[in-house]
Amino acid sequence: MKVPALSLLFLILFSFCRPGSVMAAPLVDEVREQLRSLLEDAAPAVELPGIRQLLVNPRLRQFYRQRNHVPAWMNNLGLTTMAHQLLDVLRASGDKGLCSDHYHLQELEPLVRYEADSLRSEVLFDARYQALIDLLLTDAYFGYAVDISGGRIPPVAGQRRKGLDRLVPYLEKALGSGQITAGLERLEPRQPGYLALRDELQRLRALSAYGGWPTVPAGEVLRPGMRDERLPVLRNRLFFGGDLQPYAAWDEKNYGPETEQAVRRFQLRHGLREDGVLGTMTLAELNLPVEARIRQISYNLQRWRSEPDSFGGRSLQVNIAAFRLDVVENGETVMSMPVVVGTPYRKTPNFSAQLRYLEFAPFWYVPKTILREDKLPIIRRDPGWLTRHHYEILSWVGKGERLLDPEKLDWSKIHADNFPGILRMRPGPWNPLGRVKFMFPNRYAVYLHDTDSPQLFDRNARLFSSGCIRVERPLDLAEYLLQSLDGWDCERILAAMNSDRTLKVDLPEPIPVHIFYWTAWVDSGGRVQYRPDVYQRDADLEIAWEKRLPQQDTAPQLAGQ
Repeated sequence: MKVPALSLLFLILFSFCRPGSVMAAPLVDEVREQLRSLLEDAAPAVELPGIRQLLVNPRLRQFYRQRNHVPAWMNNLGLTTMAHQLLDVLRASGDKGLCSDHYHLQELEPLVRYEADSLRSEVLFDARYQALIDLLLTDAYFGYAVDISGGRIPPVAGQRRKGLDRLVPYLEKALGSGQITAGLERLEPRQPGYLALRDELQRLRALSAYGGWPTVPAGEVLRPGMRDERLPVLRNRLFFGGDLQPYAAWDEKNYGPETEQAVRRFQLRHGLREDGVLGTMTLAELNLPVEARIRQISYNLQRWRSEPDSFGGRSLQVNIAAFRLDVVENGETVMSMPVVVGTPYRKTPNFSAQLRYLEFAPFWYVPKTILREDKLPIIRRDPGWLTRHHYEILSWVGKGERLLDPEKLDWSKIHADNFPGILRMRPGPWNPLGRVKFMFPNRYAVYLHDTDSPQLFDRNARLFSSGCIRVERPLDLAEYLLQSLDGWDCERILAAMNSDRTLKVDLPEPIPVHIFYWTAWVDSGGRVQYRPDVYQRDADLEIAWEKRLPQQDTAPQLAGQ
């Protein structure tokens, strides 16, 4: 419907001159009635011509019901400044490691252009589509707020709601203050590790927009001192990764020391053997496209958003993917050592707990899974194997400890579910727990411990345990943890470790233990580190993201449900 310019101006002036707020004006009233009609209907979805079916979650109904269905993102002049602020945030969501397609931009962009063209052409935009824009923007705000905060929405004054229930009052407060962008920025983590990784993501996205980094052609293994026509391409690739400074190897005619050191830096950052040789594995890592690294960083930013705002003044931090334990005090690493983690079949979980005590000269109590799958087949063939390998069966029948004689049991009738006691290994150098374990009670029965196989720490990829974490330097870690206890010097710790009697020592106060799975992070020296996805947890995140994307012939469910 075409409206004369004078009539349109009169309509706008009339809207501002009416008593009360602008929101009582005719255009907003029309949109309000459309919102009421759409949301008060009991149907779980909104159907509009030309738009995919929109599933309406309870949070949307609650938000609009509380404001009596007054639109949130428009007035009588069309979309408000706050609406355009939100659209800009959603468009830039990729710079935060989020997927903009999760926030209805495919539907919003054409509607917003149509709305703007209608105003320029002095054509009244259909109020039903205005209502749809309002709904989509509100739900996009909810979805983005949940994603960028990891679901941790801060409380609003006077509200006692928890978690995601705080979204509605949080949005109302942002709309009332006009601080849409600032309010969403406050939801984002402020941990230095998160911010540094986010900065690298933005750098790589800009690099990707210009075509990414070059691919180094395949060829023979390249060693220092050799000549090769691929060297200029290799140096260019190392420069884009930050491993080679501009013009650093300008005068090198062959594979010289500057290039070699840059390759070593690259290998160190990617968890490869640092030998300075351009072999198959190093070449494969060099030639991963920049878009793969962008996705990898995005998955790890998502992990950061699920972490607390602080890991504590002092903590033990294990990165499963890097096979490393760090002792951190006030953000600084004061001790670091390699670890062995679970196999891909028996994965080490990522979680947080409190380290409460140490146990010297521990027994190893064989878990039921290992008993069933590993030990019972051997025992049935040769019951004497138990005694020769320092195992004993502790009966759980009656009072007190009673050891059973394995030679007197009918092993043909014994299986894991009716095992007559607890299978354990005695303390000693043969014990897979080594001489000390570091206990932080948790539902996974996972802990840190010494090992009887120190040679495994020489491996580059250390995936050998049944889920627990073996540390390379248990004596150093024990000394650090017990340093504030009188009498627990190095000699006493060694004596306790080499004893054949189990001893429990409580810590003066619990220390947080955080077990992470970072495949991309920025280290304390500002270097971006990458590791292979040994447990396929990045792949699991990618599948979860794909399931959230709207499909051509299916109804997309709004984010935040």
